Amino acid sequence: MECAGKGRRTRCIGPPTRRCGRCGAVSYCSASHQLSHWNDHKLECERLEQQMKRVDLLNDFPFTFAQEATFEIYEKKETRCSFFSKRGIHRLGMWICECQCAALRAFSDSSSSTTNAWGLSSELCPCRGPISLVSEHIRCWMDYYQWRCIPLHSPVAMLLHWPLTIYYAACLTRMKSLNHTSCKHLCIHYLGPEKELLQLPAFGELHALFPGVRVHIELIGPAVPPQRDNEKIDICNYAYCLDENCICKSSSENAIMGSSSVTVQLHRGYYHDCFRELAKVYHLHLLSFKYIQMDIS
Repeated sequence: MECAGKGRRTRCIGPPTRRCGRCGAVSYCSASHQLSHWNDHKLECERLEQQMKRVDLLNDFPFTFAQEATFEIYEKKETRCSFFSKRGIHRLGMWICECQCAALRAFSDSSSSTTNAWGLSSELCPCRGPISLVSEHIRCWMDYYQWRCIPLHSPVAMLLHWPLTIYYAACLTRMKSLNHTSCKHLCIHYLGPEKELLQLPAFGELHALFPGVRVHIELIGPAVPPQRDNEKIDICNYAYCLDENCICKSSSENAIMGSSSVTVQLHRGYYHDCFRELAKVYHLHLLSFKYIQMDIS
């Protein structure tokens, strides 16, 4: 976490170990930086205090880790590299950040978008719409894999924990009735993206999780490359499979999505510096700190 008073007259004197005593959501390197930032922070302190009250409840999400679907790695029976190599996806596309041997090289090249493909056959990935609407009873990876008709040995859970955690947060914060009849728009502020910047096609699964809803995600963090600052991306498809004749590559499949949409906009910087500007454009419904989600509505 960065000092919220960074860049104000004087330099930071150390790590931001001093938290706001009321909300606990922002940190400072010194008392002087905390005082200099108060005129800005006091406008948000009460709102952040209410959000932070839900941290313990929302922090323990079932979709954070994929041990059910990747038990070989979880039980240390094989390395990530060998796990991916056996499936033909080692150092490829969206998977490039998932093993240490390629992660550093991938981050250095995060200035460009990655391929819009899973690199897997159609039976191993959610490359097209579901056969039924999402159930309110999806509470674990087993439920999700069964709903999407994917065998449990598929590795897609390693990338889908991003959209599934957003979905679960919405359910937990009583937004689970989001659909075309109750709500047409959902705005999410997603803080601290890193390898997600190379895995954005995986967020296409939000089409299935929020049918009929126009989902907009603001990805905010210092890892966003300067040349991608303010870039807007329309994720209009599910990520593709390897099968050439699969319906996921047809225009008719895209038309099935109807009124749902998923858009992402990238912002380089820190949330406390740009929150008020972002709030002018979209009404915020959900705030995401990587693995912690908070209800704003």
